[in-house]
Amino acid sequence: MSEVFPVNDFGPAMPGLVMAAVAIVHVFLAQFAVGGGMLLCYFQWLAMTDRSEHARRFIDGYFKVLVLISFILGALTGVGIWLTSIQISPATIGAMVENFHWLWAAEWTFFCLEVVAGYCFYRCHKRLDDRTSLKLLMLYAFASWMSLFIINGILSWQLTPGRWVETHQIADGFFNPGFFPSLLFRTVVATTLSGLAACFVINTMSDIDREGKRQLINQTARLLIPMVAMPFLGAWYLAVLPADSRGWILGGSPAMMLFFSISVGASLAIGAYAIAGLVMRKLYINGATALLLLVLAFGATAGGEFVREGSRKPFSIRYVLYSNAILPEDVPRMREVGCLTNDPYPLRNAEEVPTPLLRTGALVFRRQCSICHTLEGTNAVAHLTGTWDLDQMRMNLAKLQHTKPFMPPFAGTARELEAMVQFIRWNSAGRPGQWEHQTDDEKTLSQIQTWLDEAGTESSSHPQ
Repeated sequence: MSEVFPVNDFGPAMPGLVMAAVAIVHVFLAQFAVGGGMLLCYFQWLAMTDRSEHARRFIDGYFKVLVLISFILGALTGVGIWLTSIQISPATIGAMVENFHWLWAAEWTFFCLEVVAGYCFYRCHKRLDDRTSLKLLMLYAFASWMSLFIINGILSWQLTPGRWVETHQIADGFFNPGFFPSLLFRTVVATTLSGLAACFVINTMSDIDREGKRQLINQTARLLIPMVAMPFLGAWYLAVLPADSRGWILGGSPAMMLFFSISVGASLAIGAYAIAGLVMRKLYINGATALLLLVLAFGATAGGEFVREGSRKPFSIRYVLYSNAILPEDVPRMREVGCLTNDPYPLRNAEEVPTPLLRTGALVFRRQCSICHTLEGTNAVAHLTGTWDLDQMRMNLAKLQHTKPFMPPFAGTARELEAMVQFIRWNSAGRPGQWEHQTDDEKTLSQIQTWLDEAGTESSSHPQ
């Protein structure tokens, strides 16, 4: 059966939000670094061809910012993603490494090349001729984009594995249906972030007059032109998503639709200002406005990443692994033998839970729910089930994949389900020292089993 890993408790914080807080910052910084390499190549060419009076000064200032952000904050948050992900869903990370370990190795090679090329440019570019400097920047830009290329293939595989589900071939998984629209969209985002950051950096250069800054900003704005393709790339990406995932985004899940709307709205606002104001009218943009646009871009990135993660539900890897780290093929067996038979980890603070049934319920909650839910904090089951009466809770959890189609099916016995119901109700009642409301009689268990049988063992999102 599915391997069981220790579960870390983040208190009232939903585990997924802990990882998201790190991941969104990292994605934002990483995409900025990718676009920054392209931007610097462009300005190096402007300097070589005498098309920009202040290009060399800009390159020097911008690259210092790029090094501080990409090489330090970007690297730290990258490590942070691995640290948090292996605490929250090691089964997901394990499957990604198992299937794409050579690609991960290649990505790390490109990352090392990116760091070496960037460091060499940072230390030596003032002593190098223009052509050598350009080659070094091109090497940096190529290595950073190849990191994006590889990671994009692995991340898009999680949502749109395509033919890989049948073939299990690396190429089928990597070049999946979502690969190219996602890659092109992220590349446009990268150039946009680098351009907006450049506008802010330019405003910090006190040794350049306003007209010189305007010229630099107008030249930077050319990297914002690809934003006109974002609506088409976004529509392409939506079109290749599984139908139910697309449904969550377009209204099936209010939370996902809200974040999708935020992402789209922020992107349209940035795009309209960039194209109409900076590109067409060649307006000057001050540091405060540039910073505001960067904040909007961060909001768009956060919304987009939330939607990308959420639209995989009820899977963490589409058709391969449920979001609670249970394999779909294990659900039928767990319905017979239970979900705790191979769970070796004791219950933390077991002495606070007054009855054996409640302790079983706590273990079932930890095994099946704790990756995405808390008891009383963010996304708490106490709030989500607060209006359900006892039988309604039993039936809704037994038919969970139909009650809430973005949830995986309950993977356990009727008695385990009843134990979890009682544990949730006991917790909602304030965790009293005694609990006399448990009713795990044969009649109740028989009715729960009937509901489990009616629901079946497959997700409502299983492949057609």
